[in-house]
Amino acid sequence: MKCIQCGTDNTLQDRTGNNGRCKNCQHPFVFEPTTMGTRKVTDPLFAKAIADLSANGTLFFTRKQFLYYLENRLRTRGTLSVGFVLFLLIFFNIWATGFIGGILSTVLGGPVWPFWLVPILVNGIFILILYRISESSQRTYRSRKRAVRSLQAVGGILFIVGIICLVMFDLFLPFVAAVTLGIGAIYLGILQQFKQSEIAQTFVIQSDFPGWVTKWQQVNGSIEKMLPLPREESTPVVIDSDATAYSFDRLVVCDSAPVAQMLIANNFHFENNCAILSITGYPQSIFSTAMEMLRRNPELQVYALHDCSPRGLELLHHLRSSPQWFPDSTIAIIDVGLSPRQVMAVPGMFVQTSADSAAAARQMPAEVRYALSAREIIWLEAGNFVELESFTPKRLIQILNRGIAGSRDLGRDPEGTFLLVGESGGYYMTESFG
Repeated sequence: MKCIQCGTDNTLQDRTGNNGRCKNCQHPFVFEPTTMGTRKVTDPLFAKAIADLSANGTLFFTRKQFLYYLENRLRTRGTLSVGFVLFLLIFFNIWATGFIGGILSTVLGGPVWPFWLVPILVNGIFILILYRISESSQRTYRSRKRAVRSLQAVGGILFIVGIICLVMFDLFLPFVAAVTLGIGAIYLGILQQFKQSEIAQTFVIQSDFPGWVTKWQQVNGSIEKMLPLPREESTPVVIDSDATAYSFDRLVVCDSAPVAQMLIANNFHFENNCAILSITGYPQSIFSTAMEMLRRNPELQVYALHDCSPRGLELLHHLRSSPQWFPDSTIAIIDVGLSPRQVMAVPGMFVQTSADSAAAARQMPAEVRYALSAREIIWLEAGNFVELESFTPKRLIQILNRGIAGSRDLGRDPEGTFLLVGESGGYYMTESFG
């Protein structure tokens, strides 16, 4: 493992012989991958994850964004290509048939049947493993899709081998076994292919992550671009009267304070000449003053950015009905996401599920349910949800920029949006999320 301080490569013997320090510069190693089980983390991997997430130190990110990013990075490292799976299949078929089949045939007095029984068992085990991977909540969508394609490829090869056994060698039982396994694998592959979007994911490093971050910071100092949890500052900030006479043309409202904090920290408000607030009132110190300024502009456009969850989907309804926001107003509110239809349109998002989310979905107001399709409601009531923080800061900023750019002329019904007419004003929802 290379030292992140000086770049010297240290073997396991170097690290253990030097009390977990670099043999060249004596910088301590945070991680020892040989003692970490299946989820192995190295110092260079952790450092690269920080650099990549922060776009080489140019963007701030939340702690949860770091958790999601590292989770996906570690899962991706275990993904096998279809070609490599087929190589393993052929290798173990040849090896097991020759070695194990040969031993069994010798021990049993020379029968032939072990030479075709052993590969049947090997292929059955391969199919079972691929099927388990294809439905695992601890695998990425990409990994599960590769397992599905591998299932179908393995099934096709076994079917062809079965035909060859019958036509060329007149072996009926191997033919039946190979064709049965082949058709079964193809069937499972097709079945799992249509189920992938319904499989939720679970974290595998969530319990270890806080300890990893703490230990990293003890050795290497604070992670500069990782934001702390937002603080509630109730004391109002005094703003010059000349500044309060000005009003923004746009407002981004987030359903969580951490996402609003991340956008503000990355100067999204300066670059897009817009205000950024959370539905919870963050930042508290300027919230009242900002709302006073915003309400002065009758041409104000509001962009709602939220999780794909029952609480997130209630954001637009809250903006229209709460006295704190824009009741009885004709301003346009554009929902840039995240909605269930957007999740379904872009497979591969980090979908989770919980009983609490399912219960909250069944209690959504009628006004919110009216804007959803029957399929979306079923998806939500199954407990599914996706958090905005599962996206990197760079990706979220790009998506929000695209949403704002695509809705500057609402009268032309911009591509990718459709209009939902409310009692007052208009609700606009983008069809895609990135």
